[in-house]
Amino acid sequence: MASEKRKDTALLAARAGRYREYAPPPPLRRHFSRLWSHALHDGPPAVVAIVPDGYCDLLWIDSRLVVAGPDKIAAFPVLRPGATVIGARFAPGAAAPWLKMPLSALVGCSVPLADIGRKDAAEFEARLGECPDPSAAMALFCRLLEEAARDGDEPARDATVIFAAADSGRPASCLFGRLGMSERQLRRRCHHHFGYGAKTLERIRRFQRFLDLCRRSDTMPLARLALEGGFADQAHMTREVGELSSLTPAVILGQLSISNRPG
Repeated sequence: MASEKRKDTALLAARAGRYREYAPPPPLRRHFSRLWSHALHDGPPAVVAIVPDGYCDLLWIDSRLVVAGPDKIAAFPVLRPGATVIGARFAPGAAAPWLKMPLSALVGCSVPLADIGRKDAAEFEARLGECPDPSAAMALFCRLLEEAARDGDEPARDATVIFAAADSGRPASCLFGRLGMSERQLRRRCHHHFGYGAKTLERIRRFQRFLDLCRRSDTMPLARLALEGGFADQAHMTREVGELSSLTPAVILGQLSISNRPG
């Protein structure tokens, strides 16, 4: 019963406040695909679903720099009402060399940056803690990332190719010849750069395509969403969406569709 209540009441993170994305400045574009901010609603805490997307993020939250590792299923963190979270989403293949650790060690975890050996974490946190408001914190956050990126290792090119294939719905088997890798090597590289294998990454990116369709839709039937999203059928979509998000496709469509967005 508690599980069913969570499905009925959970909000996707983007609906639990004001979420905005920004293109990173040129010095950061090798390492980060998006910068973002999320101002949470005031009032009683809501059950918020953070759903998997195939990425790893660096967050400024509750006066700490935190690495949010890749997720395989939805997470339901306790978020302080009225808080603003600032984040930087690593580009595919950039997180593991920047953090100097495989992402398989961070799946489903949120870890303070200082705990994974970044010597500049305490200094960055002190400087961010002096910011008078979220806007100033975002500007400083960008500058600090630029400082750190000067000495950062280059993102892995094979990870970019693997992610692009998963994002477009192409099976991992099409990459063996292109990357000169065996199936075993590809699996090892995926676990290093994404935290899990190519099949899981494909499932997660197909789920994200479904979310994009829901955002662009108003009254698209669920069967059509399944077809356009690349699922075998509506039952397959319902099963996959439920496993990855703990929500039903109908609930997600209701939250994200054009007619249900806040004005």
